[in-house]
Amino acid sequence: MKSKMFIVAHRKARGMLEGEYGAIFHGRSQDFEDLRGYVPGDEIRDIDWKATARTGSPLIKRYIAMRSQQLLFVSDSGRNMAAQARGGELKKDIAVMAMGVIGLLAIRHGDSVALVHGDGENSIALPAKGTEAHLEQLLKGMDGACMTRGPSQLCSRLEYVAAHYKQRMLLVVVADELTAEPRLAKVLRRLCAQHEILWLQIQDATLAGPEAVSGVGVDVAGMDTVLMLLAKDPDLARSYFKAVALRAQELETLLGSCGIAISSVAATTEVVAKVFTLLERHRRGR
Repeated sequence: MKSKMFIVAHRKARGMLEGEYGAIFHGRSQDFEDLRGYVPGDEIRDIDWKATARTGSPLIKRYIAMRSQQLLFVSDSGRNMAAQARGGELKKDIAVMAMGVIGLLAIRHGDSVALVHGDGENSIALPAKGTEAHLEQLLKGMDGACMTRGPSQLCSRLEYVAAHYKQRMLLVVVADELTAEPRLAKVLRRLCAQHEILWLQIQDATLAGPEAVSGVGVDVAGMDTVLMLLAKDPDLARSYFKAVALRAQELETLLGSCGIAISSVAATTEVVAKVFTLLERHRRGR
């Protein structure tokens, strides 16, 4: 499985400092990968004329890049990540597992990994290195999320990246379920003009319906007590699921408009399959 889950980036590098003309992360090398349909803006010299003649439509050759890239994890280690995910585990445990899988893939392919995390308005940046020991240090930073931390503000982490990281990178955002608010839209449009972005969403615990958590809960945003006595009420459940679906659709629409691939995960047992789905969507530009 790991051999198939390589990370690619498919936008052309800009400027001679990022490599010779035509070099791309999903780039020009001797390691052929596959064919895809021609889209306006592709290099004419990349057309496979024999395959084009066989199919009747222009096809482009794609290659796996041989040069390394820098991967930056962006996540929030505020108290949202100490909350329960849909599968019953803490969100931070799923985040650590996912970052470990993706980070190991990157390192095994010669790439370096870095991390920006934090809580409230406090952002912590850990530098990029290409060793497993360094990856472990990044994961420890995420594992520190707890209920005594400040509030989760992923937009602050993204704004920090936009302000401090000018070198083109591959960003992997690990987040819980967010609302597609104007602040998020603004920073994402700024980031996707400079970087390529993948988005792994950790799903919230279910709060209504037959699978709702029971007893007394805590709203980690405001640290208020939440009584779950009415969670199984049919009318409440319908309203809840409608609101959740609308929020998810709005976020997916926003990410899609920025060319950002997204995959959602509810438990650590799903991480490998969901990471594979995310990388495939990114590779295919979906």
